[in-house]
Amino acid sequence: MRQVHHDLNDKPFIVIWEVTRACQLVCQHCRAEAQKTAAPGQLTTEQGKDLLRQLAAYDKPRPLVVFTGGDCFEREDLVELTEYGCSLGLAVSISPSVTPLFTRERLERLKAAGARAMSVSLDGATAETHDAFRGFAGTFDKTLEAARMITDVGFRLQINTTFTKKTILEAPQMLKNAIEMGAFMWYLFLLVPTGRGAQLDALSPDEREDVMHWLHDVSDRIAIKTTEAPQYRRVALQREAAEAAGTPHAELAQPAERGELYHWLSRETTKLLGERAPKPRVPRPPLAINSGSGFAFVSHLGDVYPSGFLPIVVGNVKDRPFAELYRDTTVMQELRTPAMFGGACGICEFNHVCGGSRSTAYALTGDYLAEDPTCSYQPDAAR
Repeated sequence: MRQVHHDLNDKPFIVIWEVTRACQLVCQHCRAEAQKTAAPGQLTTEQGKDLLRQLAAYDKPRPLVVFTGGDCFEREDLVELTEYGCSLGLAVSISPSVTPLFTRERLERLKAAGARAMSVSLDGATAETHDAFRGFAGTFDKTLEAARMITDVGFRLQINTTFTKKTILEAPQMLKNAIEMGAFMWYLFLLVPTGRGAQLDALSPDEREDVMHWLHDVSDRIAIKTTEAPQYRRVALQREAAEAAGTPHAELAQPAERGELYHWLSRETTKLLGERAPKPRVPRPPLAINSGSGFAFVSHLGDVYPSGFLPIVVGNVKDRPFAELYRDTTVMQELRTPAMFGGACGICEFNHVCGGSRSTAYALTGDYLAEDPTCSYQPDAAR
């Protein structure tokens, strides 16, 4: 089982910095409710460099750093910040929007500055679906072009996708698209009803479970990572246990047999990609990272959150060191204490590697320690 090789109570594994909220797109699921121009009070270049120095002050391995937005390309000092972060020994990745600001010249400058990976979002298998999701016609074709540009320049490409009821049946084709685009990872977001995403239709608990099992099936074709779906790690561990026991098709999670969505996704994947990957990769369970536990989010204003989808501010880096906000604040500490979780999450035998989506629990119940209502798994103790 893969493990993080440092104490997550002391430092995070990954830090997302929302360098700006400015963005020209109007995506349906936007957590940030992005706006056309930068908000007053966003971190200045020097304040941003101070944040990067704080992250670089951790012992190795230092946290991974992702610059996001809004659209991080809206910041004129993005290359300067990237070069500075990389000079401090930080691994910096970039997550921009595909707008007219996305140019090969900018990519080459970021690559020269030391950035290693870049992600773009693909939220539909066709132009019609993706463009409707993103709010502008032509975004789908521009995203395919952007992906080619990213790999041509030499970045590792990550494809980000948000699943909703309206898009889930396009998932097999989106998988095929991600593979053909040369992505090293497919990063799946299970919708949290916050920001503009509160208006979208999320998958039911049983549908989410079906999707988790399907994702494990296709993880021999491309590396899979999930956000706000830590149940994927539980499913991966259950399936590993089944393989080790010699019963590879046994379903250890309830229900005993997967639902129709799982079977439909499996059939469509076989139609599009065949029974097996030509050179199958070895699926690996994702790391046990969750909101406030290995993961932290810094807003454009410097506010620190357990996650960009969990809107509880624990402090601001302008006033207090990031390390203290992550390590010592009550909210962060509680999020790293699964025994404090309510309902099934509190008694689940997988709560140290899953713990449920704390962001979803908060969005649906108002309590970040509550049971995750979107999980259908019944723990041993409950049974």
